Amino acid sequence: MHNEQPASILMVDDHPLLRKGLNQLLALEDDLLVVGEASSGQEAIDLALELQPDLITLDLNMQGMDGLETLKIMRDKGVDARIIMLTVSDNDEDVVEAIRSGADGYLLKDMDPEEIIDKLREAALGQMVMSAKLTEVLASALRKPEKAGSRALASLTSREHEILKLIAKGMSNKLIARELDISDGTVKVHVKHFLKKLNLRSRVEAAVWMVHHQKA
Repeated sequence: MHNEQPASILMVDDHPLLRKGLNQLLALEDDLLVVGEASSGQEAIDLALELQPDLITLDLNMQGMDGLETLKIMRDKGVDARIIMLTVSDNDEDVVEAIRSGADGYLLKDMDPEEIIDKLREAALGQMVMSAKLTEVLASALRKPEKAGSRALASLTSREHEILKLIAKGMSNKLIARELDISDGTVKVHVKHFLKKLNLRSRVEAAVWMVHHQKA
């Protein structure tokens, strides 16, 4: 990524120490750039709209407006940054709720700092990122009754199926559009259609669902 602009990051956490530590780590990376910090949900929403960062790290447990509420409002207001939850909570319900509310990933603060940086880099490139132990949590939470499985899959067009497989690999709409030589807008329309058919709420849910059904 040498000639490209670094990915801009907005950090949202109400612990100054964590922000400072992460900031120092990110300062050493030339392809990731912190452009703003927020210590509350409202400040995060204002900054996200003003700075339009590529990536937002969002803490779950903050005083006042929590991370989930902040996430939902950001998505409602059209923030299209990749939003990664960075939190201490590995509570199953929190994980599922965050992904259903439009988060692009979920990382735990007890991960190795270098691993967090690697995951943020993957997220900036359009991949879905999860702490390893959470993928299973999400997969089991999303297991729908089997009738939703093979029958729903059979209802997809071959193009929808193709796009769903690429999403399961963690590819962004932009990358999928390039891979299939179609426009971003066309990819979005296909995604919208198959989410409806599969009764899923987000592309991340679709990715996990697909990974599970490929194993099944």
